[in-house]
Amino acid sequence: MTKTDLAAKIAAQHNLTKKDAAGIVETVLGTISDGLKAGDRIALKGFGKFATKDKKARTGRNPLTGAAVEIAATRVAKFTPTKELKASVASAVGAGVP
Repeated sequence: MTKTDLAAKIAAQHNLTKKDAAGIVETVLGTISDGLKAGDRIALKGFGKFATKDKKARTGRNPLTGAAVEIAATRVAKFTPTKELKASVASAVGAGVP
């Protein structure tokens, strides 16, 4: 599902134009992104938590040459689903939902 598909479903369910729904989707995703950039944790009850994790600098290996490569420290986005979301997805698989 793409952002356009998501906006179309929201528009259909809430009697909005696709343009208005696309604006809402962009606002929600932008707000989550801005929060993560600021180091905030975003918790959506019944869905999951978005957070950031700092990874330390480390030495890795180039798989082609085997040479040591320095990997810089970085911050990554992390999502942890709630038990409810996990259960919902697991039950959908058992119900034959693609």
